Amino acid sequence: MNPEVNQLVDHLFRREAGKMVAMLTRAFGLDHLQVAEDAMQEALLKAIRNWGLGGVPRNPSAWLMRVAKNRALDIVRRETNFRSKEKELTAFFEQRPESAEDSVRFDEEIRDGQLRLIFACCHPDLSRETQVALTLKTLCGFGEREIAAAFLTSEAAIAKRLVRARRRIREVPITLDIPAGPRLAARLDAVLQTLYLLFNEGYKASHGDELVRKELCEEAIRLVKILVDHPTGDRPKAHALLALMLFNSARLSARADAEGNMLLLAEQDRSLWDRAIIARGLRHLHRSAAGKEISEFHLQAGIAYCHCAAPTYETTDWRRILSLYDMLTEIDRSPVVALNRAVVISNVQGPEAALDAIAATGSRDSLDGYYLYHAVLAHLRYAVGDFAKAAVGFRRAAELTHVTSERVFLRRRLRECGKRNAENRKNQRTEG
Repeated sequence: MNPEVNQLVDHLFRREAGKMVAMLTRAFGLDHLQVAEDAMQEALLKAIRNWGLGGVPRNPSAWLMRVAKNRALDIVRRETNFRSKEKELTAFFEQRPESAEDSVRFDEEIRDGQLRLIFACCHPDLSRETQVALTLKTLCGFGEREIAAAFLTSEAAIAKRLVRARRRIREVPITLDIPAGPRLAARLDAVLQTLYLLFNEGYKASHGDELVRKELCEEAIRLVKILVDHPTGDRPKAHALLALMLFNSARLSARADAEGNMLLLAEQDRSLWDRAIIARGLRHLHRSAAGKEISEFHLQAGIAYCHCAAPTYETTDWRRILSLYDMLTEIDRSPVVALNRAVVISNVQGPEAALDAIAATGSRDSLDGYYLYHAVLAHLRYAVGDFAKAAVGFRRAAELTHVTSERVFLRRRLRECGKRNAENRKNQRTEG
C-alpha cells in the first residue's frame, strides 16, 4: 500500500467521483445508478493497485473515468436489453476523450449532469430523508457513517434507507429532467438540504484526523453557485444558503491552530477571517431578501453574519443572535437548534439560564449519542463551578467523537476539571 497513492485516490474520490457517477448515470439511466456507483468504486480500487506499482498516470481523472466507463459497459452488456441501448451508448461515449493524457474536459456537461442528478435523486416518490441520503451517497461520496452523523441516526438505518431508495428507483420510472414550475419547489428544498449537509461535513468533520475538510466546503459552495446561476435555482432561499456557506467558510483558516487543534470562537484570530469572502456572502444575503419568505437558511445566515461583523468575541451582538434563534426555533424545532440556542443564552443570561433552557427541551433521549450535547452541558456546568459533572460530560463527549482534534480538546478540558476538583478539595481541607 502506497500512502501517497491512497491519499490521491481519496482526494479524487471526494472531488471527482460524484461528477463521474453523474456522467455515467446520464449515459446509462438512473435505473443503472447502482451500476455507475459500483463501476466507480471498482475503478478507485484498481487505481490503488495499479498506481502503486506502475506509477500515477499523467491525468488520473481521465484514467478513472475510462476504467469506470469500461466496467459499467461490461456490466450492462450482460443485460438482455443492452441491444436496445447499444447504439445510444456508443454515440454518447464516442464524443468523450479516451486518452489518459486528455482531461475530463466537459466541465459544462459535468456541471449540468450533476445538477440533473441532484434533482433526480430528490424525486418526490422518495421520502425527504431518503432523497437527501441518496444524494449524499451518490454525488458527495459520503459513507454510511457520515450520513448517519448528519441525521443523528445509526449506520444500519442509513444502509437500509439506501437499499430501499435504489429499489424504488428501479420500480418507478425516474428521469434526469429538472422539473419546472410548481414541481421545482417540491425538489429544491431537498437539494438545498443536501448541499447544506455536505458543507457541514466539511466545516465540522464527523470523523478523521482533521477538524475541517475544506474540499467539501468548496464543493458545496461550487454546487450552490451552479444552482443560483441556473434559472431553476435562482431563489431567495438558495442565495441565503450560499451566504451562510460563505460567511462560515471565511472563518475556516482560524478554526484550528498550527498543530490542527480546535479553537473555540472566542480563541480565534479574527484577522485571519477572509473579508472578501464575507463581502461576497453579504451580497448574496441581500439578494436573499427578495420576496416575503424567511427560511431557516435566512436566519442561520443572519446569525453567521452577526459573528462575522463583530470585531471581537466580547462585542458580538448576542441579543440579536438570540432573537434570530428564537425565530429559527419556530421553523426548525430540532434538538440541535435548541442546543445551539442554549449556548447563546449562556452569553446573554448566564450559564444557569442556558442549563435550564436545555432541560426544558426534554431532548436528552434524542441527543444522548451526540457528542456536542455532552460537550455543551459540560462547558456550562464547568462555568457554574460543577466540575464533577462537567468532567463526566467531557469524558462522555470524548468517547463519542470520532475527530482526533476534538478528542484532544475534550480531554484537555477533562484534565482542567480534574485540577479544579483537586483545588476545591484542597481548599475544603484548609478551611476545615
